[in-house]
Amino acid sequence: MAEPLHALTALGHAAPKTVTIGAVSIIERFDVALASLAIRKGREAEVRALAAKAGLPLPDPARFAAGPSFSAFWVAPDMWFVEADHSTHEDIAGALKPLFGDAASITEQTDAWVRFDLRAEDLQGLLERLSNVDFARAADGFASRTVIEHIGCYLIRHGAGSVTLYGPRSSAASLLHALEVTAHSIA
Repeated sequence: MAEPLHALTALGHAAPKTVTIGAVSIIERFDVALASLAIRKGREAEVRALAAKAGLPLPDPARFAAGPSFSAFWVAPDMWFVEADHSTHEDIAGALKPLFGDAASITEQTDAWVRFDLRAEDLQGLLERLSNVDFARAADGFASRTVIEHIGCYLIRHGAGSVTLYGPRSSAASLLHALEVTAHSIA
C-alpha cells in the first residue's frame, strides 16, 4: 500500500521552521493561503465594488491592507496578492473566483512562494543590509517588491519590528540563509 502524502513547508519540513539569532526571529509561515487577483480590462469599478462587498481590501500602490477574512498587497497596476488563513481558505483561488466571476483573473499562488515573518524590536539594521527599501522612512502598511541576495521578494512592513517577506519557493533555503547570515552580522 502506498504511503499517504504529507504537506511539506517550502524548506522541506513537516512543520515550519523558526530561527532566532540575537534579537531577530525568522518565522517560516505555512498557514497562509495566497492568490493573485488581476482586474480585467475595463472592469475596475465592478471589481472594486465586488471586493468591497466581500470585505477584501484592494490597497493603493505600495500598500498592504487587512480585512476580516482577506488581506491584500499591491503588486502591479490593477493587481494584488490576496492572503487568507490556510485552514479556512486552502483553495483560496476557488474561494475568490465565484466572488469576481469573469471580471478578474485569479491565480493560486500558495505553493509558489515562501513566507518569512521577521520579528525584532527594530528591523532597520537588518533590512538596510538586505534590501534597497528605505525601511526607516517606510510607513506601516508599506509593501514593495525588492531584491534580497539576487532573489526577487515582496516586503511588507507591519511595524518597526514586524515584517513579512515573500520569496520564490524554489529559493526558500537561499533566502533563509541570507536572512540568517545578515542577522548574525548585527547580533
